[in-house]
Amino acid sequence: MARANSVNYLLGTSFHKMAFVEFGNPAAPAVVCVHGLSRNGRDFDPLAEALSDRFHVICPDLPGRGKSDWLPDAMAYQPPSYVVALAHLLAALNKPVAWVGTSLGGICGMMLAAAGHTPITRLVLNDIGPHIPAAALKRVGGTLATPGERFATMAALEAHMREIYAPFGRLTDPQWAHLARFSARVVLDQTGAGAFAMHYDPKIAEPLRNTVPLDVDMWPLWEMLKLPILAVRGAASDLLLPSTFERMCEAGAQGYVVADAGHAPALMDAPAIAAVRAFLLGR
Repeated sequence: MARANSVNYLLGTSFHKMAFVEFGNPAAPAVVCVHGLSRNGRDFDPLAEALSDRFHVICPDLPGRGKSDWLPDAMAYQPPSYVVALAHLLAALNKPVAWVGTSLGGICGMMLAAAGHTPITRLVLNDIGPHIPAAALKRVGGTLATPGERFATMAALEAHMREIYAPFGRLTDPQWAHLARFSARVVLDQTGAGAFAMHYDPKIAEPLRNTVPLDVDMWPLWEMLKLPILAVRGAASDLLLPSTFERMCEAGAQGYVVADAGHAPALMDAPAIAAVRAFLLGR
């Protein structure tokens, strides 16, 4: 069962709260699961529950998402800021951790795992690698909510999610309902009537929309990683290209491909969960 918690972190001249949920025995080996650009920590509930018999699983909401504080400066919604927040979480945990990172969460994981004296011992990169095509970044940015985007009902919000997150894979109706539940926040219009919006600060889109998309090359960062890595790829992913995935595996990463998924696999299906669990257990 998920337990709500939070950690404070200093960014610039202000402290902010980063919320997280945790599962399992706090005395067990730790696994930190970090979500993608427009998602939140509750995406990992099925994986966390499946790991909780052997691990202490911690799933944060990155700044501006879920129950974490929104940031006053839109341009702060970039990986260096997230790494600051996540470093505070790692310091609060004060023990070795394995890391499961989906997309943006994987970028943050690579940055932290490459640091000297890192507490990260194993790294799962879910549909993210050292090369990101500009076209994929542009497409992902186009799925982000605009400030005025509203949905009259939860059913409408879920239908929207099923469309924009179709690459997550073949999710069940209960799984879509779970994602929708934790992706919604209630907002009031000028008349006081309620509606639903996506549960993140729309300003997270501004760093993407205010820059010209270019291919991202993180191979120098990749070369700094000295730990076991599991690379997960959605078979139809446009963000983790086959050539990048193959090069990662040739460099020593274990590889796992999720059929019927693009960017990024939801890691809610039993085979993917089993693959991640086996890797984390060192099998």
